[in-house]
Amino acid sequence: MKQLITAFCLLLWAGMLQAQKKPLDHSVYDGWQSISERMLSNDGKYLAYSVNPQEGDGVLYLQSVQGDTKLSIPRGYSAQFSDNSQYLVLRIKPSFKETRDARVKKKRPDDMPKDTLCYVALNGMKTVKIPRLKSYKLPDDSGVWLACLLEKSLPDLSPRAKAELDSAARIKQIFAAADSVLRIADSIRLKGMEAKMKGMSVLQPKREARPASASPKTPEDPFEEGTDLLLINMATGKQETYKLVSEYFFNIKGTSLLMETSKKTGDATVKAAVQKLELSNLSKKTIFQSFNDAKGYRMDEEGKQLAFVAERDSTAKALKKFYKLYYYKDGMDSAAMLADNSIKGLPAKQIISENSQISFSKSGKHLFFGTAPNLPVKDTTLPDFERVSVDVWHYNDDYLQPQQLRTLEFELRKSFAARYDFDKKEMVSLANPAYRNLILTKEGDGAVAYAIADGGKRVASQWQGFTLNDLIAVDPINGATSLIQKDFKGNVYPSYTGKYLLQYDERKKQFSAYDADKKASVRVAKDITVPLYDVDNDVPDDPNAYGIMGWLENDAAVFIYDQFDIWQVDPTGVKSSVCITGGLGRKYKISYRNIVLDREEKFIKPGQQFLLGTFNETTKGSGLQWYTLGTSLVPSATYPVRLSAAIKAKDAPVLSFGAETYAHASDIRVVSATEQFADAKNLPGNPLFQPNAQQANYNWGTAELFKWKAYTGKETEGIVYKPEDFDPKKKYPMIVYFYERSSDGLYSYQAPAPTPSRLNIPFFVSRGYIVFVPDIWYKTGYPGQGAYDHILSGTRAVVKQGYVDSTKIGLQGQSWGGYQIVYLITKTNLYAAAWAGAPVANMTSAYGGIRWGTGLNRQFQYEKTQSRIGATLWEKPNLYLENSALFSLPKVKTPLVIMANDADDAVPWYQGIEMFTGLRRLGKPVWMLNYNNEAHNLIERKNRKDIQIREQQFFDYLLKGEKPAKWIAEGVPAVLKGRDWGLGY
Repeated sequence: MKQLITAFCLLLWAGMLQAQKKPLDHSVYDGWQSISERMLSNDGKYLAYSVNPQEGDGVLYLQSVQGDTKLSIPRGYSAQFSDNSQYLVLRIKPSFKETRDARVKKKRPDDMPKDTLCYVALNGMKTVKIPRLKSYKLPDDSGVWLACLLEKSLPDLSPRAKAELDSAARIKQIFAAADSVLRIADSIRLKGMEAKMKGMSVLQPKREARPASASPKTPEDPFEEGTDLLLINMATGKQETYKLVSEYFFNIKGTSLLMETSKKTGDATVKAAVQKLELSNLSKKTIFQSFNDAKGYRMDEEGKQLAFVAERDSTAKALKKFYKLYYYKDGMDSAAMLADNSIKGLPAKQIISENSQISFSKSGKHLFFGTAPNLPVKDTTLPDFERVSVDVWHYNDDYLQPQQLRTLEFELRKSFAARYDFDKKEMVSLANPAYRNLILTKEGDGAVAYAIADGGKRVASQWQGFTLNDLIAVDPINGATSLIQKDFKGNVYPSYTGKYLLQYDERKKQFSAYDADKKASVRVAKDITVPLYDVDNDVPDDPNAYGIMGWLENDAAVFIYDQFDIWQVDPTGVKSSVCITGGLGRKYKISYRNIVLDREEKFIKPGQQFLLGTFNETTKGSGLQWYTLGTSLVPSATYPVRLSAAIKAKDAPVLSFGAETYAHASDIRVVSATEQFADAKNLPGNPLFQPNAQQANYNWGTAELFKWKAYTGKETEGIVYKPEDFDPKKKYPMIVYFYERSSDGLYSYQAPAPTPSRLNIPFFVSRGYIVFVPDIWYKTGYPGQGAYDHILSGTRAVVKQGYVDSTKIGLQGQSWGGYQIVYLITKTNLYAAAWAGAPVANMTSAYGGIRWGTGLNRQFQYEKTQSRIGATLWEKPNLYLENSALFSLPKVKTPLVIMANDADDAVPWYQGIEMFTGLRRLGKPVWMLNYNNEAHNLIERKNRKDIQIREQQFFDYLLKGEKPAKWIAEGVPAVLKGRDWGLGY
């Protein structure tokens, strides 16, 4: 009896604790945290990570991986460990309040609060801070040096203290002032007498005679003066200051520092210069001087060679400036000009590009730079008010004018790759305007480069969304080319040395490999009987390949993914393909994908160890598994979590990763890199940090995988989110949210946040809503029907579970989801409320529109991608009509809110207007929100917060019976805009 009473008391206590939990409200957003940076020192002893609220001041934490040493640095970010694992360097932001106050006061950029540099000696945790940081850099392969460029110094505006005078001194000062006044009065009296005698001309100021040789002073061209650069030896603490620095960088090995210094205002003796500092003895050499502009600096890895472009001859106001390529090598007196616009090999109507992509090859033997079209100068003969501004659209243009205007800056900066030949003192052109891309191999030392050319084929991208390409082999020594394949559609993957070019042909769904030595291609992986392409593709276009893991050293093999497994494939097509994962992926429906732990890795070595990320297609759980190439893979566990952010210490067997579920934000764990992740019941590693402790005070929720049979007969999946205090005997209101397929995100954490426009799922779940997110599968030509078949069938399947009030169901979706909502409410009256962001209501008018964010025409969306019609408007007009809500508006009975913003960069906002005006004319309950100057998805946080409040008010009104807010009941007339937002009741 006593045990029964105890158990009853425990249950009662648990119920009371649950009852004390609060529902989320709109005040919680700003303080909700996320981990935004994670890094391990190379020796694996220290971990650094930053924790930031959605709005406010974050904290950067530095701690031992054992968890016994911890340092917190308020507002720290952009951190790096030194290569020798002795130091952590980071930036510190000004406080959120300080920055906000400065913005309120509209301070000039120079007067805004600035970052602070901070570096920490890990042995002892000694911290050094340097204010007014502009930027900092660490060399890749040195752990001692740190360079930081400072902002301009603020003027000293503090009042100077005046020395206190004793009484005698003050009396003396009074008499001295009186004497001074008397002398001035006498001088004025004498000048007046002289004017009376000699005339008023004596009062005119005398002009100094100008020497005969003097000439009018030419005003100085405007320039940006450099600032102080601090070079810090973190081991000794010594600092060297270099003045007027405008640009700087280390070579990879950390043996040299290059600095560009500017002129000095008011001192003509100080000239702009390029200086090279040898870090071994801090000896400095000026290698270039007397220039107007220099840029594109690149050193080879050893720091022995330097190349850049510079302009010496024009003024700041010149309409055309010509740059030259300069080169310096240790031992030279100064940098020498290698190439100007008269160099042999320069294509006609091209010049040396000021935006050259300059680089040295890995060996340092080859120097690459760029050329660009010699564009005519702008016409400045007419004033602006008389100059015509017109866009000329031409049917033979590669791209439509809106797209050209969106990419104008990119096009003006685009350059074409070339190699400088040191022996012949000429350039070799490697690329031209017909090329979309040029791929160098072996880090610039390869015997072949590969070009992807789509010149003359670009117009079709308007309706295809892609271009066909010619694949071309380019000899980087002489520029000679040979055609590999014409009109190719797919992806290419060159081997490290360039000997092979792996090609996936989307139309044939096949892989082939081009042999650069034999100048021939062979089909590869033909013995693999499972698909190597996306089997779930349901858009009217050819499926993509799953991709590759990489190439084996010496190009001996390439590793190709299928849906689940990894295959080792012979590029000659002779040897049999080998499934290195042993078919376990397909057997257990687990996908294996390599997690790249070394970003510098260029190829895979025999016997190399990989960290494979695993994903269970059945349970939606994930895992990690170590695998050594050449051994047999054994089955490993997947866990009911989402694993992410895996990183490994460069020089130690230490692994860090994060684990999250819907109920817990991603944490930080550290384990030994020998951990096998074999115990399915226990995920390795204890959390070193778990953000959002305040979540325990709020009613949260659960996420469950839900399966049902769609009206098409296909078994389909989705996610059902329930409140933490869910009672299966109650009837809950439900909101259905969707966008394509989301069930793989079952274990993804979703923070309560003012979202760009999608549903704030945890917020509504916390406040007593069920949220259902169904997967949708489509058939070409019938996207609306696909939405109906899966969303409606899924909704009814959830209702059958007994805990949803079938009269209180809402819909929410954005963009493609918004389209499906407006379509659905013309086909069913099941839903009591609908909220559609940026919907397409009329496919016939949207088809020819422009996506203003990219300048692309929308035709390709309907013919090849998401809108899934699969034909032109004139080929199948009936499908455009059938899939458009606008033509069935009289059937709508569901109250609808539309968000359509006047700066929408993806969906023309007039689509929302067509839907709104049609429903308004029919007397249907409809509202439209236009966030002025906002994009397709809301950018401004203030607008995101506003829409969350309005969504809650709308759904609470129609699904919970709450009183409607003023904007719902009465609207907000233009005369009240900015005076009353209509959020009251």
